[in-house]
Amino acid sequence: MSQAAPHARVSPVRLESVAAPAAHRPPYLWALGSALALFTLYAITLAPSTAFWDTSEYIATAHILGIPHPPGNPLFVLLARAWELLLSPLGLSVAVRINLFSAFMSAGAAFFWFLVVHRILAAFTESETVRRVGAFAGVWVSGTAFTVWNQSNVNEKVYTVTLFTIAMMSWIAFLWRDHVEQHRGQKNRRWHDDNAIVLVVFILALSVGNHLMAFLAAPALLVFLLLVKPASLGNWKLYPLLAGVAALGLCVQLYLPIRANQEPVINEAAPKCENMTTAVLSSVTLGRYVGDCPALASALRREQYQKPPLTQRMAPFPAQMANFFQYFDWQYGRSLGGTDGYFAAARMPLTLLFLLLGAWGAREHFARDRKSFWYIAVLFFTLSVGLVYYMNFRYGYMQQQQKGYPDSEVRERDYFYVITFSVWGLWVGVGLTALWLRMAQSLGGGRARLMTASPVMALALIPLLTNWSYASRVGDYAARDFAYNVLQSVEPYGVLITNGDNDTFPLWYLQEVEGIRRDVTVIVMSYFNTPWYVKQLRDITTPCPTPGAALADPTRIICQRPFEPGKAPAIYGNPRPPTRPILQLTDVQIEQITNSGGLLSTDDMGFQARGMDFKLPPNQEIYPAHQFVTLMLQNAWGDRPIYFAATTNTHMELGLVQQTARQGLAYKVLGPGETAGLMPMPAEPNLMQFTGGYFDVQRNVQLMDSVFMFRNMPDRAVWADDATRNIPMQYYYAYAALATVADMRRDEAAVQRYTRRAQAFQELAMRR
Repeated sequence: MSQAAPHARVSPVRLESVAAPAAHRPPYLWALGSALALFTLYAITLAPSTAFWDTSEYIATAHILGIPHPPGNPLFVLLARAWELLLSPLGLSVAVRINLFSAFMSAGAAFFWFLVVHRILAAFTESETVRRVGAFAGVWVSGTAFTVWNQSNVNEKVYTVTLFTIAMMSWIAFLWRDHVEQHRGQKNRRWHDDNAIVLVVFILALSVGNHLMAFLAAPALLVFLLLVKPASLGNWKLYPLLAGVAALGLCVQLYLPIRANQEPVINEAAPKCENMTTAVLSSVTLGRYVGDCPALASALRREQYQKPPLTQRMAPFPAQMANFFQYFDWQYGRSLGGTDGYFAAARMPLTLLFLLLGAWGAREHFARDRKSFWYIAVLFFTLSVGLVYYMNFRYGYMQQQQKGYPDSEVRERDYFYVITFSVWGLWVGVGLTALWLRMAQSLGGGRARLMTASPVMALALIPLLTNWSYASRVGDYAARDFAYNVLQSVEPYGVLITNGDNDTFPLWYLQEVEGIRRDVTVIVMSYFNTPWYVKQLRDITTPCPTPGAALADPTRIICQRPFEPGKAPAIYGNPRPPTRPILQLTDVQIEQITNSGGLLSTDDMGFQARGMDFKLPPNQEIYPAHQFVTLMLQNAWGDRPIYFAATTNTHMELGLVQQTARQGLAYKVLGPGETAGLMPMPAEPNLMQFTGGYFDVQRNVQLMDSVFMFRNMPDRAVWADDATRNIPMQYYYAYAALATVADMRRDEAAVQRYTRRAQAFQELAMRR
């Protein structure tokens, strides 16, 4: 049967009943309007500054044209920097500009998704109104799914760029299909028809320079090509051109060795290469060709992650799929039930509703247009089951927390599935439209019946309401202010040893983007095991040959960066700069130590520094990083202060606990005679997180009463990220210690003041 005309009775359609291509006039203005609506939502809920995890690293590297962790994401760095410069006349902060870049990428993906869904719905109805409303519903569900929204209003990862490129390639493929079918049978069309294939291959190769996830669209694109025009594979003249444009796209990776050779301040893995020919070959082979560029090849192959073979599962595959479905359960009602339970009962009805709507949309899609169905189906399967199998994650963070599984991920990994949930939202939109048409048909059909049944489309707005409180990042300065408080806890020219992402990357952001406390040398222990990182720290702490030399180019490693009194508390005055680097080792010596591996300490192992003997705890694993810390204590301690962040236990591993004093959010290593006037750490059970020997009462009062910033942090309605609940607890421990000290001094007013603050942060850490 033929499809009904608009406003007439809705009739069933036969399989493959797709209207003539000429009838498909893409509504670009409507697609733009939908994209602007989502962009506005992301802007309204935008993070005003940096955030935890990788946000700070990516904002900082984009701003200074640095190199983030492997594989280095050169396309992201270049695009984000260009975007930042483009928005510079608006006077927005750097963080806001780059967060808006993420919002723009997701909204741009919505533009193409709108056109894709509109094209799919051409097989359902000729009514432009229905198709446009259905397309809007699809992109709205897609764009307000929790993970998509949560990754779009802050630049926490690079996956929104991949979302944009996959959506763009999908629309190009759909346009190509219409062109092929419109001109099928005409002579001499092969070369012209295949131009779109060349463009898609170039975009795909270029997108790999952002993240390899873009390549997950390749199976769906290949299946679509085989369904629409398999003869294209026999066009042998096409292959040299495809190889050329693929190589051209992959050459964006050349940014890595070019910039690495200039020694940017953030230069992770230092992917240098002396020979440009080798660099090109390594770039276009994604590190398979090594030549004389081992660092570049290693970074492109992401060797540092040391993933096992896929046959060696890091958790049972059913548990990995259960973790994926846990993330799916978050998408349409994240604020319902918080993080209580694997699958919160309050969310379950919505999860089932959107699961069924998407499944219904897939079924109806299959019945009406199998070619485009198989494209979306293969894309979704690759991005879900295929991605779960390929990523091979450990048990999920919440799985470990609630089930007690061993060896879990350090955080939730739902962001890997941001495109997965975006694509499922498209099928939800198709399912809602099919339901709308079915309801109108059951009511008798016609325009009036369509209007009567149209409220069902309001279901697309549910995720907007039920995800808002968890997805919105309005007023969230927690990461930025935490970084400020940690850096200001350190005296001028201090060395600060940190643990990992959340006590390191925000500090990088504050130093490189806002220019605060660049004099502090931040050392992340896990990187301190690598030769490239040790060499960079040695060079950036080397005294400058002339004053101000480090400021000639703040984005590059030149020499020790100066202390700026205007960007630090007045209590620090204006001290002298250090006289030597933190380590006086040659490149060869650094390589020897980093290649030495680890060992277990014995009862008689220790070291001496500043005339004091330190004994290592027995049976403690000692890695090259620990050796570098002891060498730094011997070489630089006394020339500059040395601190351990409150979030790390490295000082415990080196037997330094009784030689440290808590100052704000860091522990200072105390030299000879520096314990005078300090209070031994209060022996209170609730202060067990304090692992220092002393408590610097005066400095803590100065810092926590007059210097620290946390704006509206204690008043936040929820703390959405389970893996960072230790951050508000750091404030709790600090204020609880001050309350204990005040109680020992019988200062009742101070006891009450500090106790209230401690309790506020403790309650925040528990707030779900």
